[in-house]
Amino acid sequence: MKTTTLDKATKIYNQLSHATFSDPFSFIGPFLGEQGALRVWMPGADKVELVIDDQRIELEREDASGFILKQERDLQFSHYLLAVDWDGTEQLIDDPYQYHNIYAEYDDLHTPKEMYKHMGAQFMNLERDGKQISGIRFLVYAPHASACSLVGEFNQWDGRRTPMQRLDYGIWGIFIPNLAEGTQYKFELKGPNGEGLPHKADPWGAYSEQYPSFASVTYDHSRYQWNDKTWQEREVTEKRKQALSFYELHAGSWRRNADGDFLNYRELAEQLIPYLVDMGYTHVELMPVSEHPFYGSWGYQPVGLFAPTSRFGSPDDFKYFVDQCHQAGLGVVLDWVPAHFPSDDHGLANFDGTPLFHDPDPRRGWHQDWNSYIYDLGREHVRRFLVSNALYWFEQFHIDGIRVDAVASMLYLDYSRSHDQWIPNVDGGNENYDAIATLKWMNEEVYKHFPNAMTIAEESTAFPGVSAPTFMGGLGFGFKWNMGWMHDSLSYIQEDPVHRKYHHDTITFPLVYAHSENYVLSLSHDEVVYGKGSIHNKMPGDEWQQTANLRAYLGYMYAQPGKKLNFMGAEIGQTAEWNHDDQLQWFLLEFERHQGVQSLTRDLNKLYTSERAMYELDCEPRGFEWRLQDAAEASILAHERLSDNGERILVISNFTPVPHDNFRLGVPLAGEYELLLNTDSAKYHGSDYSVEQQVATEAVESEGLAQSVSLRLPPLATVFYKFK
Repeated sequence: MKTTTLDKATKIYNQLSHATFSDPFSFIGPFLGEQGALRVWMPGADKVELVIDDQRIELEREDASGFILKQERDLQFSHYLLAVDWDGTEQLIDDPYQYHNIYAEYDDLHTPKEMYKHMGAQFMNLERDGKQISGIRFLVYAPHASACSLVGEFNQWDGRRTPMQRLDYGIWGIFIPNLAEGTQYKFELKGPNGEGLPHKADPWGAYSEQYPSFASVTYDHSRYQWNDKTWQEREVTEKRKQALSFYELHAGSWRRNADGDFLNYRELAEQLIPYLVDMGYTHVELMPVSEHPFYGSWGYQPVGLFAPTSRFGSPDDFKYFVDQCHQAGLGVVLDWVPAHFPSDDHGLANFDGTPLFHDPDPRRGWHQDWNSYIYDLGREHVRRFLVSNALYWFEQFHIDGIRVDAVASMLYLDYSRSHDQWIPNVDGGNENYDAIATLKWMNEEVYKHFPNAMTIAEESTAFPGVSAPTFMGGLGFGFKWNMGWMHDSLSYIQEDPVHRKYHHDTITFPLVYAHSENYVLSLSHDEVVYGKGSIHNKMPGDEWQQTANLRAYLGYMYAQPGKKLNFMGAEIGQTAEWNHDDQLQWFLLEFERHQGVQSLTRDLNKLYTSERAMYELDCEPRGFEWRLQDAAEASILAHERLSDNGERILVISNFTPVPHDNFRLGVPLAGEYELLLNTDSAKYHGSDYSVEQQVATEAVESEGLAQSVSLRLPPLATVFYKFK
């Protein structure tokens, strides 16, 4: 029997020395048996002593790195320490292998709202011998791994030192007592056949280092003290009927410090928030802040979905940013990327030696356009991981919404693929049923747990019901980006004014489907990169005409039904394409025409958010009435926006440089219209063509209506009149 036991111990020690042992709780730590009471695995140690009840008992060396207490003593429920001699230096260690009570409940590990509170590195107290011992429990899902070790600066990144225990449900775990916050760590896994894998960052890690280590860092979510209670407890409102004006921001290139370095989250809060409040925006929409190794991906190749990028500071710093936004009355929306993930060795790719998060068939598992893996949403653990991640940002960082990137690529199995590069679904079609089910589930979970939240889809096709409730067969998003409006309106406005009459249907067509979804009119970062030019420089003509066209276009945008989104720089008339390696062209504000664009944007935001007719019925057909849609020869559009209580705002856009002194327009009611805003005003560096401040209707029939107004229309301008 002794020979058999020794042979078994020798075999296990050999496995431990190669970091291939999967059941350390059965061998290391306290035990009852003929051989002794305690076994310690400590590679590189010269001597190990048991420290208990003010006693020190030296352990015998059983293997090159193994030590054993050969006494008949029951330590299974006792708390003890180990005094380890490292070449003359003593270290007191609270033995992790005396803590076997690290299991979590099934529901906690499989319910998205609970998973992020238990997976990864969690600060907690465990009871041992009547004492509460503080430490960090590590849990990681790697069902196909043959072994898993925790490595970090606390064990010199030695995969032999801290083998993790294989638990239930494909999860590995270990509790490390007294481990400090801010400790670097990764997981060292062996594949199904014992093959070595690159060290993996924690998929659930809340904090990460940058290149070259890309290590996860322990972080305690409970420490930050929030001060946004008033915002969090505000009344739940129907977002469709609210004024929503989003400022899309890339945190690394909005503004830089004098030395060219990034603003950190706290500096960004200090400089950005007063600016956005002054400009009248309601929300800041951040391009992805989830940790991403390649800065040039703008965040759209994330590796650490649960960690705000450390390029700009700590998770507490990001919480401070959100906190300050809320205290200033600004909402925060994050770009969220569940469509794909990069192939970086330290990330999810082949996490446990198998394609754990993606389909092994590249026709479903590899995105050719972005050279990245596609999440396999047919697997429950992948679905739960992503849904949990969405909920995590709402709870732990108090965000107000997520804009889901590349939804179209998720919905269609043949997205951007030739006929022989995709696999149909079970019904022979191209719809990705798994993605559809996952997106529905995500939306249901978000709105169930966070009723004041909003979810926004970047979806570029005519997929039906993107922003319809799931109980009506929709995907359940709150809003959808109106990519058709963006494409058509920019196509029209880039035409020379003399040619616009031939493209009039391009600018009017978006109103055919304007209320088919709850739309956000988006002029996003995608429109100012890769040779497309800035929004300002898309405009035809000389400098004055370019700026006048831009002002008229912005006025037209704010007047259309739909919430508003502008990428940073549009509000100052940036002339260069966006460059993520530089800040915006703030120097342009030395020039009056750019000051004018900024002032106009400020006033448009304030008009939009203060007049109910401009936003209340954005998503309902009864909130919009054409007054003139077929004046192609003059390139003039006119419509009225309405509110629930009958308020009316008349908006006329003249997209030619030809002014009109007596432009008659039919209106439905007798009364008076008062000028609210004129994009050609001198305060915006316009021509200041004289227009009426107030206009009374006349009993003159026009456009089939008994009443009409006679207006002076400035060149290349949009004017707003409110019915009194």
